[in-house]
Amino acid sequence: MAAKRLFLLLPALAFIASCWLTVPAMLTVVVRSNRKEFITSLFVTWWDLGKAILSFWGGIFRFVIVCIGSVVGLLKVIVVGLWSVVLEVLTLPFRLVRKAGESVTSTTVPWIAVMLTVVWCLIEALVFTYVTTPLVVDTLSNISGEQLAAATVRIPLYLFLLFVVLGSYAVLSNFVNAVQSRKVMGIITISAIELVVMSVEVMFLYREFVDSLVPWFAQYSQGFELGMFWTIAIACIAWFGVRSISWFLFAGAGTPTILSIIQGKGAGAPPAKEKAPEKVAEKAPVSSLLSRQFVATVKEESLWLRAKGDDLLGAFILPPLQVVAATVNFCTLLVSGRHLFELPFSSIYEILSTKEMLASVAARREAGELTS
Repeated sequence: MAAKRLFLLLPALAFIASCWLTVPAMLTVVVRSNRKEFITSLFVTWWDLGKAILSFWGGIFRFVIVCIGSVVGLLKVIVVGLWSVVLEVLTLPFRLVRKAGESVTSTTVPWIAVMLTVVWCLIEALVFTYVTTPLVVDTLSNISGEQLAAATVRIPLYLFLLFVVLGSYAVLSNFVNAVQSRKVMGIITISAIELVVMSVEVMFLYREFVDSLVPWFAQYSQGFELGMFWTIAIACIAWFGVRSISWFLFAGAGTPTILSIIQGKGAGAPPAKEKAPEKVAEKAPVSSLLSRQFVATVKEESLWLRAKGDDLLGAFILPPLQVVAATVNFCTLLVSGRHLFELPFSSIYEILSTKEMLASVAARREAGELTS
């Protein structure tokens, strides 16, 4: 019964309706002017109905085949999509590292120098915090009259020394700029400031560092006394050596960028401003975290799903609609002497909407193609 209802119910109803419509259509042949064309159109309508019924029966099997193929394809898309997501997640850290490397090596901003300068300042502040903590604890304890714990002093002392080290490089950078621009007053002013900075760092930081090395000197010599002069001299040499090595290696390029960021001027390097428009024009747009291959796969699968959905919808809806359209053609043939639908339908895009059908009928009536 299910098979009969599926295969025979709609064709039987269409056949019965077509027979009932053919009887009055044959009776109107007497009063029609274009009898030959009308009878020919009537036979063509029956021919379209037969093709529609056969297409309906074959379309059922086609729909089953297309449905099975769509399910298999959907499972394939799901498996491939999950595998692509897994690969995307696994390769995401490597892509981030590669993009970071490309951005660092292709930009005009010396990010490596900036990073090395900051790291060096952090390390230098950490070393001097460890060296000067006993002195600071003793000094503050004598001032306050209470014995302070070293743990309560190290964090604020570390931050203070970090700013001191960063400020030392800032003064050195301004001194280099003044020398390059050959401004005498600027050179004198910055030189005085640099001497004060060097004196502060030598007396309070590098001197303590040299004092911590005195036991090591005394271990290899008898009756060793360093003295204040040689302590200050070695501390000055250590300050000059550390500043020179770090400045010529990375701080000379990193400090101006840090100062530019602090002053709110951006991270662009001043020498590269003339070439910036050309490089910005040639630079490719920043890509997302997803790889191009993954995006292309998603686009292909989405297009495939859309096309397969249209095929599945067409295989489901076109066979019965063609039978209905053939029956409707009998009605329009009886009323207007013309067919409303051009059969067979090859895709769902050939099925006009109701507004388009009414507009087409109105246009034919205005052109005199339809008889009232």
